[in-house]
Amino acid sequence: MAETTRYLLLSLALGVVLVGGVGLFVVDTGSTSPDPVLFEDTVKMGVTLENDPDADEIEIPKAQVFYSQYEYVVGYQGLERFVDDRQQPGHQERFGYPITVYVSDFSETTVELTEDGYPTADGRLGWTDAESAAFVVGSDAATPAGETVMPFSDRDDAEAFTAAHGGEVLSWEQLLESDFEIDDAGTIRDRVDDRHARADDQVAASRALVDRPEDVVVGEDAATIQDAIDAAPANTTVVVPEGTYEEHVEIGKPITLAGEGNATIRGDGTGTVVAVSADRAAVTDLEITGVGNATSPTDQETTADGSEGVLEMAYGRGDAGIEVDSANETLIENVVIETPANGVLLRDSPAAVVRNASVYGSDYWSDGYMGVMTMRSPDGVIEDSRFVDGRDGIYTHRSHGLVYRNNTLDRNRIGVHLMYTSNVLIADNRIRNAGSTGIDVMTNPEHNAIVGNEIQHTSRGLLMAGSRSYVADNLITDTDVGVAAGAGNSIYEDNVIAGNVDGMQANHLLPTNQVVGNDFVGNYRHATARVGVLRIWTENGAGNYWHGAVGQPDGAVLHRSYSPTDPVDERLHRVGGTPTLAQAPASNALAALEGSVSGMRTQSIIDTAPLCAPSNPDLLERTEWEAPERECGESAAE
Repeated sequence: MAETTRYLLLSLALGVVLVGGVGLFVVDTGSTSPDPVLFEDTVKMGVTLENDPDADEIEIPKAQVFYSQYEYVVGYQGLERFVDDRQQPGHQERFGYPITVYVSDFSETTVELTEDGYPTADGRLGWTDAESAAFVVGSDAATPAGETVMPFSDRDDAEAFTAAHGGEVLSWEQLLESDFEIDDAGTIRDRVDDRHARADDQVAASRALVDRPEDVVVGEDAATIQDAIDAAPANTTVVVPEGTYEEHVEIGKPITLAGEGNATIRGDGTGTVVAVSADRAAVTDLEITGVGNATSPTDQETTADGSEGVLEMAYGRGDAGIEVDSANETLIENVVIETPANGVLLRDSPAAVVRNASVYGSDYWSDGYMGVMTMRSPDGVIEDSRFVDGRDGIYTHRSHGLVYRNNTLDRNRIGVHLMYTSNVLIADNRIRNAGSTGIDVMTNPEHNAIVGNEIQHTSRGLLMAGSRSYVADNLITDTDVGVAAGAGNSIYEDNVIAGNVDGMQANHLLPTNQVVGNDFVGNYRHATARVGVLRIWTENGAGNYWHGAVGQPDGAVLHRSYSPTDPVDERLHRVGGTPTLAQAPASNALAALEGSVSGMRTQSIIDTAPLCAPSNPDLLERTEWEAPERECGESAAE
């Protein structure tokens, strides 16, 4: 009976018509020449302007593509992104062939370039058929992601653009054969070691701030810490001997404030305790208490200047144990902060180093704030620190290029929270008992690497948004949702996802992610998929390890495909008798169709070459879960 039910379910799938999501335009593949649609109604990918405050002034050249096997119109922000994606292996198998392509028409308006080369136009751009358009490549035109292709419906306009801004004019056929340097997810994987090396160099350079000569000792050369700071020459150290000092201090020169023994600075329960406004200042070996509790916009001064001002009021203006404002290359090291608001607040302060810090926030996250808050403070390093309680352990806002590594975060609302922040490395952190999410990457960023983290006992483990990111070697256990894979054109590999309710949710509408080498063990549902075409989680003849998958070993893989969204397969590790049903002749025959029949593509995931044994046994051993033993044989080809 169960076998018959599965057969009927899969047979019915042949006739399924995908219902369009809210606001998305559904393609009528029977139409040979569909009209352009509003770009807002496409499934968008490519360059994002979420991280650029001048986004409203920039006109990124766009393409909208109607595919033969994809229900929605795909909108590419950056024509070079479409050309590169089209050349990738498996692209046509996933999407089919382009029925029609429309591109932005810069002939319809006057185009100029900003100082950064970003195109601007005096009015709304129209659309033109790509096959008849002319394209300028190699010009001064750019987007935040690099060089860009400029399309024109009139070749004379394209020639005029090259005369003003350089480049050459190509036809559509020539453009499709062109190569562009695109920072894809594989590039981000290759940069992980370089990002660690850059952080190592930055930390090493900060040692010069620790080694400054001692010039003023509080209690001997000056009565208070502030008096000592005021008296100290630049590039020297102010020593704070053991004891408790009840004051608020300001550091407006490049000095190091260093505690000796159990030295504590205690504020009066209002405002920020230590305020830094000088480049290359340092605060080390101190305990800080008595921080004010201002966290919400109503508690702070008004800096409203559009939405950016509102965000700064909400997230970048609270009280803090240590506040660094408009200062470069500061060092905060070996500090302990008890705070009802922020622990460390970095505002407009690039290249800061925070090391060996311990921040203890409010018992209830709704009463507290951030362990470390970075507001427009790029290229910093936060490492070897501990953040307990409070709202978010680490929060970023437009702070690109940060490195967060080897930190412990416990009982925050969100462990690591990225807003409008790209090119970040989040590595080797331990995140436990987060009330909401272990790591939350929001607002369409690019080029983030999430590597080697351990996330346990949270509602949601890892939420990924944006594109072209790299998620690898993470251990995610005991969550309601292990990974919500909302970032497209990304690589998810070599992760252990064990003991969750939903191991992984395929949330991105486009099947552009590479999901391989992951171990799915002991999850109630290994993986689920939202509306969209079939996702094939196999690359180069190998996929993922699925607890419960059945089939005869063929080398390192099983000969039978596995679909975590199939009504039988998804129960294989939970319900007795399903392995026998799964290997019935009818089921095997239908499994072979699932990757090729268009009616079976909706809301589905299939691994055509599931791994015979776990890919990451050492990482899996750190959990309470064990993979069933199986003898993986030699390949049938051998």
